[in-house]
Amino acid sequence: MRRAGLLLGVGLGGFLDGIVLHQILQWHHMLSAEGCCPAQTIGGLEDNTLADGLFHLAAWLSVAIAVILLWRGARRGETLAGRALAGLVLAGWGAFNLVEGLVDHHLLGLHHVKQGDGQLALDVAFLALGVLLVGAGGALFRTRTSAEKS
Repeated sequence: MRRAGLLLGVGLGGFLDGIVLHQILQWHHMLSAEGCCPAQTIGGLEDNTLADGLFHLAAWLSVAIAVILLWRGARRGETLAGRALAGLVLAGWGAFNLVEGLVDHHLLGLHHVKQGDGQLALDVAFLALGVLLVGAGGALFRTRTSAEKS
């Protein structure tokens, strides 16, 4: 059940990233770094739309697998209290931010949170948010009441 909670957080974190940063704010796309696939050209926008779609598909699969794992666990009589599940979801979201931020922003340079002035500060803030979410999620999971422990 713990794996399911973490995976649910990874998927929901991915959706939040894609919906807010890619679509609503339009700060970046998956491949929008300079020299790769500029969103200012039709070809670049097509490549980025495909990459964003594959990213959302991965987030959806993460959520779907998590729901299946939670359902199977519930059928076996396993329980995961609300507080514990919330902590795992937050930790999974934070893990998503850390992995996506380190790999896509720093190691591969596929994109930044927002290209231009202050991009390093925003990339570091994205990682810091990930650390905070993992810490808060872990604390919430660990501090569940005795009655909630399974």
